[in-house]
Amino acid sequence: MAVKLTKNEQKLQKDRLKQYERYLPTLQLKKQQLQMVIRQIEAEIERNRRAQRRLVQDMQSWIGVYGENPYLEEGLSIESLIKIETIVKSRGNIAGVIIPVFEELTFAQVPYDLVRYPLWVDRGLESLREYARLDALIATLAVQIRLLERELRTTSQRVNLFEKVKIPEAKENIRVIGIYLGDQQTAAVVRGKIAKTKLVGGA
Repeated sequence: MAVKLTKNEQKLQKDRLKQYERYLPTLQLKKQQLQMVIRQIEAEIERNRRAQRRLVQDMQSWIGVYGENPYLEEGLSIESLIKIETIVKSRGNIAGVIIPVFEELTFAQVPYDLVRYPLWVDRGLESLREYARLDALIATLAVQIRLLERELRTTSQRVNLFEKVKIPEAKENIRVIGIYLGDQQTAAVVRGKIAKTKLVGGA
């Protein structure tokens, strides 16, 4: 982009450079914060997935019994006793990004006859509810990561723009204008001396 070779333009470029250099550390800090938070959320997702795997391992014993139980009436299933009512979420703010925050998963009360179900039904329902809760939490955390990664991409682009384009461009413009104004000043001095010599010589 062509730049005007004037003192006003030089001042404008210097002001822009100060603004870019003042704004860049804020952007870099935001980028670091987003990267750190994303790593923390990824670790939290992995912790919750491990908890889900432990739940499944713990459930293996009664799942086997459930599958082989000859006394369980046809048409009865533990899954039918689990009905999700609401997923409660709030809103959080990380580095200016609004994200959903998981609060709780509520279940509808489904009455059942204890006589018709095996003794371990309560423990089974508790495990299935916890698995569903972890599932909803993981899904919410995945949305957080998606939103934060989008902001991280935008912030990284801005950091690159400032570091690799705007700041070097402003510095180069200031240098070019400085050289031009210096040359103009030198030329003005030379012209002044020549004019003075002519005046002196004419006198």
